[in-house]
Amino acid sequence: MDTGGRSFREFAARGVILNTAFDAGVGALGLLRSFILAALLTRSAFGIWGVLLATLGVLARLKVVGISDKYIQQNEPDQELAFQKAFTLELAMTLVALVPLACALPVIAVVYGHWSLVAPGAVLLTVLVADALQSPLWIYYRKMDFLRQRLQAAVEPIVGLVVAVGLALLGASYWALAIGAVAGAWAAAIVAVRMSPYRLRWRWSRGALKIYASFSGPIFLATLCSVVLANAMSISTNAHLGLAGVGAVALAVNITVFSTRVDDLVSGTLYPAICAMQNRLDLLRESFVKSNRLALIWAMPFGIGLGLFAPDLVRYGLGEKWRAAVPLLQFTGVIAGVSHIGFNWDDYYYARSDTRPVAVTSVLSTAAVLIVGIPLLFSDGLTGLGIGLAAGAAVTLILRAWYLARLFKGFVFVRHAARAVLPSVPAVAVVLIARALEPSHRTLAMALAEFVVYLGVIAAASWLLERDLIREAVDYALGRPRPTVASPISP
Repeated sequence: MDTGGRSFREFAARGVILNTAFDAGVGALGLLRSFILAALLTRSAFGIWGVLLATLGVLARLKVVGISDKYIQQNEPDQELAFQKAFTLELAMTLVALVPLACALPVIAVVYGHWSLVAPGAVLLTVLVADALQSPLWIYYRKMDFLRQRLQAAVEPIVGLVVAVGLALLGASYWALAIGAVAGAWAAAIVAVRMSPYRLRWRWSRGALKIYASFSGPIFLATLCSVVLANAMSISTNAHLGLAGVGAVALAVNITVFSTRVDDLVSGTLYPAICAMQNRLDLLRESFVKSNRLALIWAMPFGIGLGLFAPDLVRYGLGEKWRAAVPLLQFTGVIAGVSHIGFNWDDYYYARSDTRPVAVTSVLSTAAVLIVGIPLLFSDGLTGLGIGLAAGAAVTLILRAWYLARLFKGFVFVRHAARAVLPSVPAVAVVLIARALEPSHRTLAMALAEFVVYLGVIAAASWLLERDLIREAVDYALGRPRPTVASPISP
């Protein structure tokens, strides 16, 4: 691995910061696409997309069982052969998954009572093959060659945005979403194949299958939980509120997925470094605490801000047709912010080949949402579903605290969480006081003024609390030398 003359710590930290900043901008394009399409399409059209995401999209995740994670972790002498074995498994899983997914299309149409789901669903299935052909991105990922990886990965969201918005403006309804997703995925696949450092070859190995299966079993169970949860929520919402309700759920997911996308960027950038130092618990703890604190500087305000300003977002941006989705947007916003606390804990267990904790956490948190959220959905609508999602998030945080304390001796999760929430407290207080004093008629100017004040107070409070960490991050980003002794990483 060529670190350009920098220490491994500096190389990894600079990669995390620059890579995340670059892709955060790309991720913002996905958020912008959600806003534009939500404004252009009807709730029912968006509901069609929500059903496809909750069925085909989530079912397709069953094939994502950690093959790329295990490939990053391995250290075989012939890296081209190692990639070809992993690519073969990924492509085989994809081809096997296509058959049941294609058969599921008419079943989905019957369950939801909408045969219009079949055609766009069949088109979306081609995305799975395109995703498998993007496997060469793993090579750059493992080498920590972040610039090439992210430039190629940026093709998908950019092409998807242009195609989807263009078709929506032409009146293509939900087809704009489907064709946009397909166009983006295949454009990225073509670029990845043409730029691959290794040749794409079929290399079937029963030995490799056994190694990957032992690593991937718990990940498969965790993914299965997400499939069950997404479909249970979608089917229940459709039964009680119809496609318009499913559209509201899809909108909430699309907005909050921006925060999880940036999570993935931080984790994705850091994961190869974590694997390289998997036996150095001191460095692992330092990387976990610092990366999580940096992510929380923006993620917590984003989530809490969505909770505060969701009514204004709907009234002045998305349109009154989304008024019923406001409570769910507020719940999912705050949940997204709080869920960032320790969000990348699973990577540290993956790097040490211990994937069982991830499965346990997924099973118990899914059970909490189903037991609490589905009954409340039928009694209290989308607000009840939001309460159920909050219950699942609470279970997840408790289990994260438990597993992190086991991995990092002396780690205090509550102190870490309090530090994450603290900068948002004065900002929320200022906004609530302003709303208590404002006249009864709220205007766009008032909403924008409150939002600017909210951001300003957040920025000031974050600087006061995390200025040493921010300075360190800036030094890494600019390539400035840092002291060889690590800075404090409390808690």
